[in-house]
Amino acid sequence: MTVATSLIPGLDEIIKHGDPNRRAEAARRIAELYFEAVATLRPDHVDLFDGALINLVPDTEIASRVELAERLSVIVNAPRGLVGQLAREDEILIAGPLLRRSPVIDEGALIDIARIKGQGHLLAMSERPTLSSGVTDVIVRRGDREVVRRAAGNAGAVFSQTGYSVLITRAGQDGVLTLKVGQRDDLSDQQLKDLLAGSIDIIRRRLFEVVKPTRQAAIKQAMSEISGVPEPVESRRDFAPAQRTILALHSAGELNEAALLGFAKAFKYEESIAALAAMSGVRVATLDRLITGERYDPILIVGKVVGLEWATVRALILLRLGAHRVPSPTDIESTRVNFARLMPSTAQRVVNFWQTRQSA
Repeated sequence: MTVATSLIPGLDEIIKHGDPNRRAEAARRIAELYFEAVATLRPDHVDLFDGALINLVPDTEIASRVELAERLSVIVNAPRGLVGQLAREDEILIAGPLLRRSPVIDEGALIDIARIKGQGHLLAMSERPTLSSGVTDVIVRRGDREVVRRAAGNAGAVFSQTGYSVLITRAGQDGVLTLKVGQRDDLSDQQLKDLLAGSIDIIRRRLFEVVKPTRQAAIKQAMSEISGVPEPVESRRDFAPAQRTILALHSAGELNEAALLGFAKAFKYEESIAALAAMSGVRVATLDRLITGERYDPILIVGKVVGLEWATVRALILLRLGAHRVPSPTDIESTRVNFARLMPSTAQRVVNFWQTRQSA
């Protein structure tokens, strides 16, 4: 700081006791000195400039701080303390350039700013060339629609499992977000399926049109699993006695969830399927074919449409596996979470599809 001191006599006194105008002028002159020498400055020199400017820059006009932030935003050895100070300013014209691209703001600072600042700061941050999952976790939780869309469309952003869960949930009410999330290269097949399950047909078709050919195949597979329509398989079960039992219960006003739960717990498969068919409006043959497939999804879907409690859905899953097979705790918990997250409107659309197919 020897050079700065020679250019600005009494710098220490100005920093400690100078009036705002003198402090602002000192900040301007020191900043210009820094920019002139930035390419040759050692880290310890940068730290000296940092210490002086942090104390002086707050006294400069907003326009001066805006210009300073713009110039600092592309410098790899910018004074870290000063950059952090400017990035935390409420005025987005000052903070924005640094939040968008400054290479000296670390993850911890970004997370702190994301937690306390407004949507303008989050929007600027969502445009950074890279974003860690720690930062995006905060962005998708606090950000408004535009912020979350921008982050989801950022190829350099990384999302955690929790972050993706929030994105997929929010995409259920936002077709634009669905398209952005669906085009991400790091989206897993299961996440794609969850995304499609919460979207409407027109958005699904649009997504299919804009994704890469490899993703189109994944969308086709996911839609096949969501609709739950496997290749037709002839059932060797005789449902006629069970249907008579269910009809009698219905006539007596006793066909309800409690009856269904009793059948499932007793591993009475035909009665359980016949009861579900009567309660959901899906044919017995269709439900039998769907539920004997490889996944639990059809049980979750019809259970959500009928309005079943998780205990009944769980009993139906155990019924499907048989009396001598038990799912792992992890598997059953994952299924419970999927059932809780499944929107009734989404489940109803799938059931409508089943009913259309069976009518055809």
